[in-house]
Amino acid sequence: MWNSNREGTPKRARPTSPVDGFRTPEKRVSAWQAAEPGGLQPRHWDTEQLCIFLQRRGFAEPALLRCFREHQITGSTLPYLTESHLEKMGIGAVGVRQSLLVCLRKLAQSHADIMKVFNDPIHGHIEMHPLLVRIIDTRQFQRLRYIKQLGGTYYVFPGASHNRFEHSLGVSHLAGRLVQALQERQPELDIDERDVLCVQIAGLCHDLGHGPFSHMFDGRFIPLARPGFKWKHEEASVQMFEHLINVNNLEKDMKYYGLNCNKDIVFIKELIAGPIETKPDGVLWPYSGRSKEKSFLYDIVANKRSGIDVDKWDYFARDCHHLGIQNNFDYERFIKFARVCLVKEEKHICTRDKEVGNLYDMFHTRNCLHRRAYQHKVGNIIENMITDAFLKADPHIRIKGSGGKKYKISTALEDMEAYTKLTDEIFLQILYSDQPELNEAREILRKIEQRDLYKCLGETQPPEGKEIAKEQYDGLSAEIVKSKPKKFSEDVELKAVELKAEDFIVDVINMDYGMKEKNPVNNVNFYCKSDITKAIKITKDQVSKLLPEKFAEQLIRVYCKKKDEKVIYVATKHFIQWCMDKDFTKPRDGDVVAPELTPMKANWNVTEEDKTHDSKENSDTSKSKTRLFCD
Repeated sequence: MWNSNREGTPKRARPTSPVDGFRTPEKRVSAWQAAEPGGLQPRHWDTEQLCIFLQRRGFAEPALLRCFREHQITGSTLPYLTESHLEKMGIGAVGVRQSLLVCLRKLAQSHADIMKVFNDPIHGHIEMHPLLVRIIDTRQFQRLRYIKQLGGTYYVFPGASHNRFEHSLGVSHLAGRLVQALQERQPELDIDERDVLCVQIAGLCHDLGHGPFSHMFDGRFIPLARPGFKWKHEEASVQMFEHLINVNNLEKDMKYYGLNCNKDIVFIKELIAGPIETKPDGVLWPYSGRSKEKSFLYDIVANKRSGIDVDKWDYFARDCHHLGIQNNFDYERFIKFARVCLVKEEKHICTRDKEVGNLYDMFHTRNCLHRRAYQHKVGNIIENMITDAFLKADPHIRIKGSGGKKYKISTALEDMEAYTKLTDEIFLQILYSDQPELNEAREILRKIEQRDLYKCLGETQPPEGKEIAKEQYDGLSAEIVKSKPKKFSEDVELKAVELKAEDFIVDVINMDYGMKEKNPVNNVNFYCKSDITKAIKITKDQVSKLLPEKFAEQLIRVYCKKKDEKVIYVATKHFIQWCMDKDFTKPRDGDVVAPELTPMKANWNVTEEDKTHDSKENSDTSKSKTRLFCD
């Protein structure tokens, strides 16, 4: 199809272009990018090319251009300029600074042609910076595709098949959302694009150190395989991040996108695992990546003060979606109301006072997820069985690491090349192996597939103040074996049943709101409508009388590995007697499985009605005595 211009020369009509809103980011090309200095991407400009650009855009004052030349501002530093930077450079007029920022931000949009879009079931279509994509496309990150987010819980909830991979994408997205919201809402914070990118990278890489079946590996397997060895997956995340950068030569990519490889890498590691470098005595600020002026950035990915961070927001939404459980916390409201306020000479992220109830709901949601899913009785049995299988297989599995050195399942975390190869796939490697030395481990995994699981004898709780300490865990099974009911001495058949400590698994579960026995909301700072710059605290009694009185408790579950009915019968009696001896709460089915034992424990047979009745009688007696005294 042809049209004519004014001179009558034929001209091909331009095809109708799609509306910008329907173009994917990699298709968006800014007109600013065309025919600029040298035909280069703006990030490649040197100082003189940048000055040529500014002159063409109307910023031709010699004094302004001299500021850019004296401070050697290049194209790679443009995304990180803020109004305060321009002021420090000597550009005093507020209007000029703001106009410059608008111009430079439009210029920065020319980088959008390499942004990538991920379609996430939780957050929708999310854009990822090209440096994030570069990290995602490494072997070390792709490993997370093969590690279940909820470990053995997948064997109880069929929908919980999601992995650490998609969770990490979601955390990176939410970290960017929160820091960018603060950047727009409070320009005075001087949040630059380096800060944003580092926070997003930390969100993306915070779970690189997880082992097979996630928390089963660091919470169950490693403590049994390597007693006394202190290790957390956050440490491995930092080590894997360093390994990822080195083997993929990512430092040049980081420099290309304007990051300071020394300082910013330290900052990212601190965001993941806390302070990395030991500070001299007397130094109050423990971090090196950013100064105290930007202390609030450490609240975003892994909040050590209150536990309110984007990691939780993503796994609440994602896990509830896959588990089929309602999520009662709305992180969108928190992002809308988030502000940075000064708290004891440090800047921290605060939220509106009216959101305090929602935060209690958030921690209640966390507790509910643990009760209903993460600490599900059957899920924990399966994780214990997988742990047993891994322990039996550990001496016989070899994983090749750096320099060809071989590692076991329990030692692979010492070498990141070996650890990269350690995923949930080890389960199938054992299950399908024909090695005779793996027979015992293989048999346990087959039982899981056939739903031939260990038997749960019951659940109990210790009285407050008498919780079981970690150093006591190893002796609990032996205690149950010794807790033999006296009535057994009369039954010859039951006396013949021999129990061993290795027949039992005692699972001690510490449930809390995220900060042990403390109320995490006490560590949250709020601001009110009348003065949005002032941080305040809100106590529990200012919120509601219906909030929990306690924020931590301990559950104790006992499992038996044997399947013989007579052994289970005797083991159950031992468990009930053990609960009586330890003055623990009566197991829920105690009156059914041991009706001859539970009446012997007086405080197990007092109902709430009895307590109410006794209280009323004591009150009436007190009133009578008072009247008698008055007469």
